[in-house]
Amino acid sequence: MGHLDVKQLKNSKDKALYIHHLIKDLEALDIMLNKGLIEKSPIRIGAEQEFCITHKDFFPNNNSIEVLEAINNDHFTTEIGSYNLEINSDPLELKGDCFNKLNIQFKDLLNKAQKVAKAKDSKIILTGILPTLRLKHIKENYMTKKPRYSVLNNALKSSRRAHFNIHIKGVDELKLNHDSIMLEACNTSFQTHLQINPEEFVEKYNWAQAISGPVLASCANSPILFGRELWAETRIALFTQSIDTRRNSFIHHEKQSRVSFGADWEHGTVTDIFRDHISRFRSLLTSNEHDDSIKILEKGQIPKLKALQLHNGTVYKWNRVCYGVGKGKPHLRIECRYIPSGPTLTDEIANMVFWVGLMLGQPEEYQEIHKKMDFKDVKNNFFKAARNGMDAQFKWNNKLITSKDLIIEEFLPIAKKGLQKANITEADITKYLSVIERRTNTKNGAQWIVDNYRNLQKSKTNFEALQNITAYMHKHQFEDKTVDEWKLFNPDENLKIDVSRIVKHNMNTKTLLVEQNDSLELVSNIMKWKNIHHIPVINNKKELTGLLTWTDLIKLGNKDLLLQVKDVMTKNLITISQEAPLEEAKALMKKHKINCLPVVRNNELLGILTTNDL
Repeated sequence: MGHLDVKQLKNSKDKALYIHHLIKDLEALDIMLNKGLIEKSPIRIGAEQEFCITHKDFFPNNNSIEVLEAINNDHFTTEIGSYNLEINSDPLELKGDCFNKLNIQFKDLLNKAQKVAKAKDSKIILTGILPTLRLKHIKENYMTKKPRYSVLNNALKSSRRAHFNIHIKGVDELKLNHDSIMLEACNTSFQTHLQINPEEFVEKYNWAQAISGPVLASCANSPILFGRELWAETRIALFTQSIDTRRNSFIHHEKQSRVSFGADWEHGTVTDIFRDHISRFRSLLTSNEHDDSIKILEKGQIPKLKALQLHNGTVYKWNRVCYGVGKGKPHLRIECRYIPSGPTLTDEIANMVFWVGLMLGQPEEYQEIHKKMDFKDVKNNFFKAARNGMDAQFKWNNKLITSKDLIIEEFLPIAKKGLQKANITEADITKYLSVIERRTNTKNGAQWIVDNYRNLQKSKTNFEALQNITAYMHKHQFEDKTVDEWKLFNPDENLKIDVSRIVKHNMNTKTLLVEQNDSLELVSNIMKWKNIHHIPVINNKKELTGLLTWTDLIKLGNKDLLLQVKDVMTKNLITISQEAPLEEAKALMKKHKINCLPVVRNNELLGILTTNDL
């Protein structure tokens, strides 16, 4: 879609013309399959490296266009978030030291990006979800200023006709309504491409589905979003819900989200997979650049199937079917979309090597996997991996097995044989599969982040802890040590965080709230039980209306406590924004001789800042 001048599909004339080209593209694909025009060999690989751009203080920086223009390299392109960029690798023939070559190419390109970012007072970070993301970063003013993103946003919003509902339950819970698809910008991936022989495409696609759960468990590294501890790979739930065009009342009528694992095993040919997508998901976009694919074939040329490519770009399967043309030859490939970015480049390449090895090494006993395993077990494996990472247990070959045992005893040997069959160098096989083995025996990125987040919270606020984790990842992302070797780090380690402290750094968000109609006797006892000197008061709309303090209770003296909180609370409050400099908060407290500042946004209480917090 990034190469097309797209517009929203609205009027009946445009829809009819687009559907006409879409059907022609399907017919052309069938002709190319039947005539053996789709390339079978050599097999090639490729990858897309997404990364985040931050300020020096490790919070998102919306300067991706500026950085992109300064990089001035065709391998780089934009993403929907103005704090993200993507690198597209060159396709490489699958042989020898191709994975080492891919590592070198990405390292060179990332170093170039890092150098340019530094000149722009910015940093780049490899991570599945940037820990320092906040709600303000998913507003539309952080959307990349490119027409195709606003067109897609408007098309999806128009299709849904309601806000996007996000509800993810993990250790913590996240529930919010959002008015754009910008939540998609929170997800940063390392998308892996493997060219597939067209004659065995559906068989290989089903195998890719079968292995997804254990592969995802090994590489999960996105457990934190907006300071909440959610799934081991929160990206899976977040992306599914962030562009779900189904309104709640229609979910029973339209079974699949546009982001999905799938509904069943695939059958027939690759064209049948595309037909199923077109049947399930209505077209949202069109372009003025469509061609008559049948006429192009009749001229002895290869069509790009632009209409089909455009539709496919709005259907986000975790294993996605892709058609492409390289050097005049058409090919088919599977894009593995669930592998997260980071936390190190070596970790990413290891994830890719593991997946490609498994794809190539499919043993005889697992041929026609659709006849030997229940699809719902495979789908359940995937979501168990997303929720629980390496703690997941899988239904595999009709037996329950731990992720560790399945990966060590079965998957790694399969991957090794597959890579050897492709004549990958023993050095690369050993180097990258040993990363997966060590990670399986110790910890993956999700476990490392959670362990450190909990440890840092003992001495830091949540806000500071997330900043420290991001700083640590930035410092070590290009080193030889992979995440399995990372330890609990000292929060006072020199991480070179260039930060001007704001209220959010110190404020307390874990505060009790009471309602203005609550019993004063009850609330005064709660304050004694919890040793609380200040307690915020809200109305039935959850708006901040006052603050009850020890001072208020002292002034009350021995008067009857059979009153309501609103009768005694302080109503004329001095408040502050979470974005305000900490020095401003100190000055306000001193000026008004108070010990507590409620932190608010549009009458909504976000936390409190007390002299103890300072």
